[in-house]
Order: sequence, then structure tokens, then C-alpha cells
Amino acid sequence: MKFAKKQARIRRATKFRAKHAERGVERLCVHKSSQHIYAQIISSCGTKTLASASSVSAKIKNGGNVEAATKVGDLIAKAAKKAKVAKVAFDRSGFKYHGRVKALAEAAREGGLDF
Repeated sequence: MKFAKKQARIRRATKFRAKHAERGVERLCVHKSSQHIYAQIISSCGTKTLASASSVSAKIKNGGNVEAATKVGDLIAKAAKKAKVAKVAFDRSGFKYHGRVKALAEAAREGGLDF
């Protein structure tokens, strides 16, 4: 059961990335585990990481909740400004758009990222 669930998530993520390769825009890639959430901005060619933030590097005590995701969203928006990136495509890596993923996205939008 768990294997099928992970395969479905990977299939959704692959489908987005194949479509995104045509667009040529930087992407805000999000990954979450049960304890932490990670975000990075990847160049349009897919070879360089321009900015990154996570609940691990931010020394957030409980990184597996919505508050931590909001803080990571703020951090990634600040890092994107420093890297001179304003417009990104939101790659949720096949995760559903709710809870921590949604909180990170909304915080990044409020921080100035456009997607």
C-alpha cells in the first residue's frame, strides 16, 4: 500500500517537471518529511540551486508543522530576493496542496515571490 502511494506521488511530480522543462522558468521545489520541510529554488535549466531554506537549517524546534512551513516560506522568499529571483514555478513534488505545502507557498507569496 505504501509503495503504491509513493509511486503515485513520484508520477505526479514527474509529470509537472516534464511540462515545466518547456517553460524555462526557475522553480520553487518543496519536499516534506514527517519531521521537516525543505524548499529550494532551482535554475531554469535544472543544474543549479539558486537559493534554499529548510526547517533544519533554520533551527526550528518542531519542523513538522504549519508554523515551521510558514517560517521556511519567509526564509526562501528572502533568499530568492538575495539571488535576484522574482518569478518562479511552484513545484510541490507531487504532494497535495494543503497543510504545510500550502502554508509555505502562501508565506513565499507574501514575501514577494510571484507564482
